[in-house]
Amino acid sequence: MRLFTCSNCGNPVHFDNRVCVNCSSRLGFDSDKLVMHALAPAGGTDWTVIGNTDTATVHFCANADHDICNWLVPAGSQSGYCVVCSYNRIVPVADNPEGLSRWQKISAAQRHLFYSLLRWNLPRPGRDVDPQGGLVFDFLADEVDANGNVVQAAMTGHEDGLISLRAAEADDATREQIRVQMGEPYRTLLGHFRHEIGHWYFAQLCRDEQTLSQARALFGDEREDYAAALKRNYEEGPPADWQNSFISTYASSHPAEDFAECWAHFFHIVDTLETARSFGLSTDPRRHEDMAAEVDFNPYNADSAQTLIDAWVPLSVALNEIQRSMGQHDSYPFILSTPVIEKLDFINGLIHRAGRGAQAGEAKAA
Repeated sequence: MRLFTCSNCGNPVHFDNRVCVNCSSRLGFDSDKLVMHALAPAGGTDWTVIGNTDTATVHFCANADHDICNWLVPAGSQSGYCVVCSYNRIVPVADNPEGLSRWQKISAAQRHLFYSLLRWNLPRPGRDVDPQGGLVFDFLADEVDANGNVVQAAMTGHEDGLISLRAAEADDATREQIRVQMGEPYRTLLGHFRHEIGHWYFAQLCRDEQTLSQARALFGDEREDYAAALKRNYEEGPPADWQNSFISTYASSHPAEDFAECWAHFFHIVDTLETARSFGLSTDPRRHEDMAAEVDFNPYNADSAQTLIDAWVPLSVALNEIQRSMGQHDSYPFILSTPVIEKLDFINGLIHRAGRGAQAGEAKAA
């Protein structure tokens, strides 16, 4: 994620900022131009962009009323919701502190996901375009008894464009408990979104015979019995040599999960590298020249996964060491083997063929 600039005073602002800390201007994110605007009230629910000669007014997404979203919609829009929130079908209740807090956290992760989708201009047909397989989100509550005990936990997953997320995982304690129980090194709301939408994009982008054949050569045949594969994985565990070919143990369970895991990690790497680039971060440890790296390119428009990895490995090692210095878990506790890099390279090509790629995003985000 890159740094933004307040259009009123020029102060740096961040993606989730609602107000400029320097000039107190209200901030809103323009999903068309991929910029943060400082805004001035124009009466009623109308706002005008400070520093913009265009006199057109904008509105905040309807979910801004609950401090759930800070994205903008044109004043003449038929929908009161931004490009992200318009995909939501079931959301947490906002009439109590727990539900509101969960929705706010889920929305923050979802908007971060969509930033990347917009940067790459990836196709995003919704249920209005494809009623059977279009993209839609449900944020589901657990089934509880009269005493508040969980009777049936909601499921996080994907099916034919429907991405379901267990809302309770917005609670740090719940999510960490599951992470430990599952033996996972990493588990976040953003990670869930990136993984589950990877399943959907496999169906969207791997349709022609040539692309599908290439995908199966790298990840395996996604038609393999899914239930049997997961049953085997949970009963027997991953192959002893899984790190030689897979990004995670879960990726080794089934070809579909391998693709979704690699898709998510590709997003992790690209977005973090853009953050490093925005802050001018580089690594050049004394007497360790092989760990030197500088992000002097646009990660969203990298010509190959190897270009990304050459910068990512030294940076991720440094990030992990910083985390350890703070007594925290490694930020990126994963190994990128040659087969994994080949899979990431396939995804890189897939993404850039799917839309206008980062050329449009680079122009918008310059």
